[in-house]
Amino acid sequence: MLPCAPFVLLRHLLSIAILPFTVAVVVPVWLARRNGVEVSLGATPTQLLVQLLGLIALAVGLALFMASLRQFAVRGKGTLAPWDPPKHLVVEGPYRYVRNPMISGVLFLIAGEALILRSSTHLLWSSIFLIINAIYIPLVEEPQLERRFGKSYVEYRRHVGRLFPRLRPWKGEGSR
Repeated sequence: MLPCAPFVLLRHLLSIAILPFTVAVVVPVWLARRNGVEVSLGATPTQLLVQLLGLIALAVGLALFMASLRQFAVRGKGTLAPWDPPKHLVVEGPYRYVRNPMISGVLFLIAGEALILRSSTHLLWSSIFLIINAIYIPLVEEPQLERRFGKSYVEYRRHVGRLFPRLRPWKGEGSR
C-alpha cells in the first residue's frame, strides 16, 4: 500500500498526472480525435481477437505499472518523476525481472489501446514511445542511477535486463 501522508499522496498523483497519464491517456485521446478513431466492437472474429489481446495487454500494463509504482513509494521512498526520484535503489517486485517495468507497463497500456481501437496511429505512438525510452534510458537515466547508487546499481544492471525480462527473479544485493 502507498504511504498515506497527504503530501506523499499528492507527490505521487502529480507525477502520475504529468507523466504516464499524458502518455497513456492525453496523447491517445488527442490522436483518436484528430484521426477520427472511435471505440467500436470488431466485426470479425479476427478483429475481436485483436481487441481481446488489447484488453490483456492493458491488464498486464496496469499490473506492471501499479506494482512498480508501489515499489517506488514503499521501498524507494520516492515517485516515478525525475524531479522526485526514489531515494533507495529499487530491486524488488517486478524490478527483480526487468529494470524498467514501469516503462514496460506504460508500453503495454498504449499498445493495448492501439489493439482495442485497431488503430495504426496509436500503434505508431506506442512505437515512438518505445524508441524515445530506448534512447533516453541508456543515455540519461542509467548514468544518473549509477551516480546515485554506485556499485549496487552497476551490479543490478549487470544481471537484470533493461527491457527484456529474466525468466527467474534476480536474487542479488537488496532483493529478497
